[in-house]
Amino acid sequence: MTVTPETIPTMALRQAVEQGLPTTISDLCALVRIPSVSWSAFDRDPVAASADAVATLARDLGVFDTVTVSQALIPGADGELGQPAVLAVRPARNGRPTVVLYAHHDVQPPGNDADWESPPFEPTVRGDRLYGRGAADDKAGVMAHIAAIRALVAAEGQDFDLGITLFIEGEEEFGSRSFTTFLEDNLNALRGDVIVVADSNNWDVTTPAITVSLRGNVTLRLTVRTLAHASHSGMFGGVVPDAMLATIQLLATLHDADGSVAVDGLTSHDASTPDYDEAQLRAETGLLEGVSPIGRGSLLSRVWFQPAITVTGIDAPTVDNASNTLSPSITVRISARIAPGQKATDAAVVLEAHLRAHAPYGAVLEFDDIDVGEPFLVDTSGWAVTEAAAAMTDAWGTPPVDIGVGGSIPFIADLVRVFPAAQILVTGVEDPDSRAHSPNESLHLGVFARAVLSEALLLGRLNHRTGS
Repeated sequence: MTVTPETIPTMALRQAVEQGLPTTISDLCALVRIPSVSWSAFDRDPVAASADAVATLARDLGVFDTVTVSQALIPGADGELGQPAVLAVRPARNGRPTVVLYAHHDVQPPGNDADWESPPFEPTVRGDRLYGRGAADDKAGVMAHIAAIRALVAAEGQDFDLGITLFIEGEEEFGSRSFTTFLEDNLNALRGDVIVVADSNNWDVTTPAITVSLRGNVTLRLTVRTLAHASHSGMFGGVVPDAMLATIQLLATLHDADGSVAVDGLTSHDASTPDYDEAQLRAETGLLEGVSPIGRGSLLSRVWFQPAITVTGIDAPTVDNASNTLSPSITVRISARIAPGQKATDAAVVLEAHLRAHAPYGAVLEFDDIDVGEPFLVDTSGWAVTEAAAAMTDAWGTPPVDIGVGGSIPFIADLVRVFPAAQILVTGVEDPDSRAHSPNESLHLGVFARAVLSEALLLGRLNHRTGS
């Protein structure tokens, strides 16, 4: 059945979202205060506390038959459990569809507190933005789901027919290591007609977006060794290659002179992109005057459809602790983004082959902590995309833009593999100035309000939809 606007309690949903916004933002601030960093080097207790807080929000909605907090085994990790996830289930009735609402409650490490204008886990409003780690990525996604369901209850009552599964993951920022096991453990509960992944961007603060492509990723730890022990740089420098020299030369082979990736076998995807000029790039990224963009092709094709390689960390002597020695080993973290259309495992093979082939001076290379995630292209032909676009247009006053995203959400490929009939919608609460993963991460409160309204209107449309 095609949903018609007159069947949807649009005004009631709008009023519920607007009236509930202060409570929604207050609840979001409470979540941001929990330092739920899921990385292995951090305390797990705050992640558990964050999961419990989300579960309480879900239970307080009063619409779910079950709300559980659980952990799943990490494949190949000798019985180690992943971080806790929240799963709340309400079956559909009377021929209505079931929508699965995904977000994640874990966050990236804050980095250096000195780089933040306000404490990373103390939510702070400056102007029209809420600052704090996780304020945008992705605790705002969590609260968009909670607030949209609250609005649906206010407009329709608790006895609505739409099936809803709320799935709030606890380790997306650490590679979703237990995700596949969690899927296997909860197949029936997670089965839905539509899966909404609220973990992406909008085009700008006045224009919504539906993400239709995502790059995959390969991350690895590389250790470069040239010496059995450190030696005096004055005594042996100039004849003995130290690991720092070898590492610098090796990493330099990953890119051409213009910054394009120079690894044979990493492919690109061919698709058109919207207009996007260098001035906008500079405004959104903070690219300094006089520093040129890297790569070839349209600016957005470089971000959405071409591979990228970044060295995200180096374990080496610090400047303050530097001594006149030749370093025996250096360890780096390499993050490669993979264009849609290439298998991440194939990309990992060619990346390792390149590094081994270009190791200078016969340096010994060791690879470990390798992780891969598949890229994704969204099928936009289904009715769910049409319903979502209509809801966004009503909420924002302008139709959404189809965008690609340079980042990765690898588990989406797992969802497609396990639930091939489900329609995937990748939405988000972020905008180009949100600075997710960076110091001074923030959420534009106007974007957030419109994102909540978009989802509430979508739930309203789905609640009045029968058939396919």
